Amino acid sequence: MLREEISSALKSAMKAKKSECVSTIRLILAAIKDRDIASRTGGDSDGISDDEIMKVLQTMVKQRQESIKMYEQGGRPELAKQEADEIVIIQEFLPEQLSEEEIAAIVNAAIEELGAESLKDMGRMMAHLRENHAGSMDFGKASGILKQRLGGA
Repeated sequence: MLREEISSALKSAMKAKKSECVSTIRLILAAIKDRDIASRTGGDSDGISDDEIMKVLQTMVKQRQESIKMYEQGGRPELAKQEADEIVIIQEFLPEQLSEEEIAAIVNAAIEELGAESLKDMGRMMAHLRENHAGSMDFGKASGILKQRLGGA
């Protein structure tokens, strides 16, 4: 389970005295715990699933990518580098990300499989992609490709 893998990585980083790695993994665990607490109010006492954990990790990567842009625009390269270093650590827990060509091929196959014809099918298509490719696909890119293929762009 992904949760145990992250906890184990924290212990290893602490033993190796990798302070930057320790702080980033603690941020990951805090975000997961936050989502666990939110899901408990919904009646789920087990905490979030691995798929939800992957979504948390992907969100953390996106937040850091946005921060990098802001820091670079603000002339703060040292902070941009720190964010980039955190992205590398977070991505260690995510599966290999698909390339844009692979995403396009999957989107095309899904359009044929589900018979999508217009932008009205967008929600159904995105749900199908999320269900089958959680953690490995950039859904922002997939959405753009879908809109283009279904005639919305």
